[in-house]
Amino acid sequence: MVSAGEFRKGLTVEIDGQVWVIVDFQHVKPGKGAAFVRTKIRNVMTGNTLERTFNPTEKFSRAMIERKEMQYSYEMDGIYYFMDMETYDQLPLDKSQCEDALKYVKEEMMVTVMSYKGNVFAVEPPNFVVLQIVETEPGVRGDTATSGNKPATLETGLKVNVPLFINSGEYIRIDTRTDEYMERANAND
Repeated sequence: MVSAGEFRKGLTVEIDGQVWVIVDFQHVKPGKGAAFVRTKIRNVMTGNTLERTFNPTEKFSRAMIERKEMQYSYEMDGIYYFMDMETYDQLPLDKSQCEDALKYVKEEMMVTVMSYKGNVFAVEPPNFVVLQIVETEPGVRGDTATSGNKPATLETGLKVNVPLFINSGEYIRIDTRTDEYMERANAND
């Protein structure tokens, strides 16, 4: 059991029979009245986000989320297959369960599959991935140090802004948490 006064970002708890992750929290102690905890919570199964306040002494059951490293294998007829590298079992998921991760993941990449009581609710890509640029405007000679950006489409279909000196065919490292260009990279990174 965990009290609302102990809430921290990333903590998963059961509230009203649903599993929620704490996205943000703030302990509020007004001049008059009792203290409370203002939170922003997200339902791990549906993705819905709520803002809610709790009494700091309210207690909730901690929800244990299972995390399993798996390899993205392939897609066939709208079903995405992930392989457990220890048992070589294939886990088929539909697009809704892994849609957010698909814009960063290509075949044979390792991902984290998250489930609650055996029900998969999300696939999390690595924090940094290396992807190839398939389309962008040509780089302009002399634009190696300016801070301008241009749009680029990556091999997974993700669109990001890259510096002006980056060209089609190059590999870049992307931060999957912010969709930001980090640096040039090699295909083998």
